[in-house]
Amino acid sequence: MADIFEKIKANRGPIGMHAKESHGYFTFPKLEGDIGPHMNFRGKERLNWSLNNYLGLANHPEVRKADAEAATDFGFAMPMGARMMSGNSNYHEQLEAELSAFVEKEDTILCNFGYQAMVSAIDCLVDRHDVIVYDAESHACILDGVRLHMGKRYVFKHNDIEDCEKQLQRATKLAEETGGAILVITEGVFGMRGDQGKVKEIVDLKKKYNFRLFVDDAHGIGTLGAKGGGTGQEQGCQDGIDVYFGTFAKSFALIGGFISSDEQVVEYLRYNMRSQIFAKALPMPLVKGALKRLELMRNNPELKNKLWEITNALQSGLKNAGFEIGPTNSCVTPVYMNGSIPESTNLIYDLRENYNIFCSMVVYPVVPKGMIILRLIPTAVHTLEDVKYTIECFSKIVGKLKNGEYMSDKIASV
Repeated sequence: MADIFEKIKANRGPIGMHAKESHGYFTFPKLEGDIGPHMNFRGKERLNWSLNNYLGLANHPEVRKADAEAATDFGFAMPMGARMMSGNSNYHEQLEAELSAFVEKEDTILCNFGYQAMVSAIDCLVDRHDVIVYDAESHACILDGVRLHMGKRYVFKHNDIEDCEKQLQRATKLAEETGGAILVITEGVFGMRGDQGKVKEIVDLKKKYNFRLFVDDAHGIGTLGAKGGGTGQEQGCQDGIDVYFGTFAKSFALIGGFISSDEQVVEYLRYNMRSQIFAKALPMPLVKGALKRLELMRNNPELKNKLWEITNALQSGLKNAGFEIGPTNSCVTPVYMNGSIPESTNLIYDLRENYNIFCSMVVYPVVPKGMIILRLIPTAVHTLEDVKYTIECFSKIVGKLKNGEYMSDKIASV
């Protein structure tokens, strides 16, 4: 008979096995100072491309003022209790109504955490007779929600509409046998590659197949669409999204999330979604803070315009300099390079210590062996000078990578 703790000690996981060498630098780094494009890391100022503060709202003066006033007026204990029992308020309902209008849906339910909400919503919407069809590169929260599903699920190749239709055919046959329904799940923007989901094409499949569509638009809300309403608005198919998920952790620079849909569907979630029924309501400062952020998002289109000015300059500049950034058509900007894990760690160390640039590194097992992704997140508070400097530095490090200067089995001392 095995001991759980002994099993853990023997198998630390694909990333955890490197924890001793990487903790505090490559993993769990500490960025300090005011949130923005220039922050401190280990006592030195770095140009930061690693925060999802798309619209620059984290330190917007009106946001900081609203957050402080709400904390003073209500404290973080208010409201004390779950929404259903004792934690509801006019402000929670106001935020839900304003979000519904923003994403063009009938009703909305607020959620404490985006990840938790996605897992719980999937669990709530389907039963063992239903079939889930989902994109292969869906976010971990979707995969975890799908894993809880007691019924059948079919995965389609990433953004492959032909394969999606093939899985829908299989799902339709099974659902007809079980008397169940079909839920298709995809993302508005895939956070690693930065490519938009084929939402419009999936919506068009409704002409041939009977299913409901659930879209995780964490990276699309606030960044895409003429009014910032997300990927469905951008692609002209918002009506075809049956269940719309947005997070406060990206463009809103906050925490929490929301799900919008038809009034009866949201009412069903409100009374059956376990992660919200049995959890304390969002604290009032977060609700008031989200209201202020949404107001700024609606009334200041220049924030999104500036974000895209920086995004377009960064992405076009990288491509013109010969870098591969893949199929991104969102603000997420991945830079693809070839190299081993030791090379990638030495490269990142050089980039941070000698060029003072901080960005996220993605390596195996998240991506195939031999691939390195440097993931850049532009924001409305970056400058064109930041873009120019970054491209110049990247050109230098990729030259070193090709020349084998980062080849070493020894990870740089951190």
